[in-house]
Amino acid sequence: MEKLIRGIVEFRKGLTPENRALFARLALGQKPDALFIACSDSRVVPNLFASTNPGDVFVLRNMGNLVPPVTSLEDRCAAAAIEFAVLNLKVDDIVVCGHSECGAMQALLQGAADRTCSCFSSWLQYGKESLRKVKEGFEVTPSLAEHNQLSQINVLQQMEHIATYPFVQERVKAKKLRIQGWWFDIAQADVYCYEQGFNRFVLIDEEEAALILEREQNR
Repeated sequence: MEKLIRGIVEFRKGLTPENRALFARLALGQKPDALFIACSDSRVVPNLFASTNPGDVFVLRNMGNLVPPVTSLEDRCAAAAIEFAVLNLKVDDIVVCGHSECGAMQALLQGAADRTCSCFSSWLQYGKESLRKVKEGFEVTPSLAEHNQLSQINVLQQMEHIATYPFVQERVKAKKLRIQGWWFDIAQADVYCYEQGFNRFVLIDEEEAALILEREQNR
């Protein structure tokens, strides 16, 4: 708590006139470019590794960056965030971002999703399809440890879950929305994006960034 309190004091001291003007504009409304779905893990900080400013991304975070498919809406928090981002904020992109050494993925491998009377175990059910695929031999990056392979496959599975929502399907079909998969390697501080044509996660360096931006302009 001490670090948080001191951080607030430093934040106030460091506010420039430009930053104050930015927040004044943001108070009037938001128009983020993307919905960013990430894990609650304290080591994953989207605004840091994507170098974004306040107002740039609408962020949904939960254990394991999971999204219930439209047929399983016992928990409506994630669905509500997606609906608001797509229908109200009209974001251009939805990014699902998994990460290495994810505790939720390790819990899945350890069978936590099969336990009863636990909020965490119940939530992990939305990752069980990802786990099934790993156990059946589906892989994207074979060199990774099993829990990290699961984390990458889970990104792809949650992208599929998002695509089950009719309002998402409509905007994707109209080429007004794109669903993307990213993966953050904590140890290397590297971010990868999933390239469907290669069926693998590719490091977002300057060359890959240029390809992504070119696709965005031509869609």
